[in-house]
Amino acid sequence: YSIFLWHSYQEQKERFDGDKNRAMAHAISNTFTSVTSSSVTTIAGFAALCFMTFKLGMDLGLVMAKGVIIGVIVCLTVLPALILCFDKAIDKTTHKNLIPNLDGLSKKIVKGWPVVLVLFLVLLGPAMYGNSNYEIYYDIAGALPQSLDSAVANKKLEEKFNMNSTHIVLMKNGMASKEKSEMLKKIEDVKGVKWALGIDSFKGVSIPSSMIPKKLESKLKSDNYEIAFVCSDYKAATDEVNSQIADINKIVKKYSKDSMVIGEAPLTKDLQDVTDIDLVNVNYVSVAAIFLIILITFKSILIPVILVMVIEFAIFLNMSVPFYTHESLPFVASIVIGTIQLGATVDYAILMTSRYHKERVVRRKSKKEAIDIAHKTSIKSIMISGMCLFASTFGVTMSSSIDMIKSICTLLSRGAVISTIVVILVLPAMLTVFDKWICKTTWDMRKIDY
Repeated sequence: YSIFLWHSYQEQKERFDGDKNRAMAHAISNTFTSVTSSSVTTIAGFAALCFMTFKLGMDLGLVMAKGVIIGVIVCLTVLPALILCFDKAIDKTTHKNLIPNLDGLSKKIVKGWPVVLVLFLVLLGPAMYGNSNYEIYYDIAGALPQSLDSAVANKKLEEKFNMNSTHIVLMKNGMASKEKSEMLKKIEDVKGVKWALGIDSFKGVSIPSSMIPKKLESKLKSDNYEIAFVCSDYKAATDEVNSQIADINKIVKKYSKDSMVIGEAPLTKDLQDVTDIDLVNVNYVSVAAIFLIILITFKSILIPVILVMVIEFAIFLNMSVPFYTHESLPFVASIVIGTIQLGATVDYAILMTSRYHKERVVRRKSKKEAIDIAHKTSIKSIMISGMCLFASTFGVTMSSSIDMIKSICTLLSRGAVISTIVVILVLPAMLTVFDKWICKTTWDMRKIDY
């Protein structure tokens, strides 16, 4: 947002030479719509994470939404004052532009919209397929550094004792010793189960429970429940262990409806069931919220369709990379990345579209002129914003040893680059193709001669 304001101020300074206060007033006015609307869409995208039943989503959503709100307020109040206060110092210390003039490149991109449109259609199918078929893993321990004591210990247990995962059967008190023994024997017959042990496995059904010392019995039995252990040949967070847990659950529920199977593998299976629903819900909520906000902002039906479609295409491209490179993603990354990338980078599309809308409505420019001006004036801001997001997230990717964080930041950094390229290339092509229908479906553009 600060970059958008700064570039607008530089543009207005040329228009109102010598009157920096007026230039800043116009800069704030010109960027207010794009900054507020884009910030609201970003907030909506992040707030969608609060609809996750997995509480990590709510924490992420609230923290990032608050950050955007504070950032916008500071950008529109404190930043203009600082720029005006240090305007002379800024002019004195300004160096030559490192990014060359992009007017020529912009003209070629806008002119070459048919080629871009063909590329879009060619890539859309593979991108959608890859986005729907990448591999997700739910093993939280696997996402942590393998040098941790817990990871080292688990590896030694696996190597020396061939132990993978252990389930705990929480048996409701009231079951007869014979029933418990029968249940554990049936559990041992389940595929992949090495053994199942409870109190009765040691004392047998012929010895009364009253003969077991209370101090020893309390280790495995409380006033409400008694526990038994089940050793599995399968690792947690695999299809085999999930199927095994389902079979064990059926046996346990047959003997006691109030009993249950707990442990790392059952917990991971529950996590998988919950987050699979979260993935769908969060994506629907974020797309619907952002669509509605853009619709209200531009008073248009087609503009939100185009903007959301462009960024969703960028998300599909980003999420298809792990599929084609045979890389698996942690479950959290697959849930949050679509929402964050949509919320964070739809701003780029809104910035360009706001200028296109202004040129068409206020200055009555033709379709070609409006798209040319919008693209030429926004391309640098979009590129710099995209590079900032890339740099901030790529740095974390390079330094983090936690796979979950590294995966999220890799997707964000790559997503920033892809979204920047897609907005710069695809959006002007979409505006060119659908200009007539945009005018027909936008409230203040209906009378424009298209």
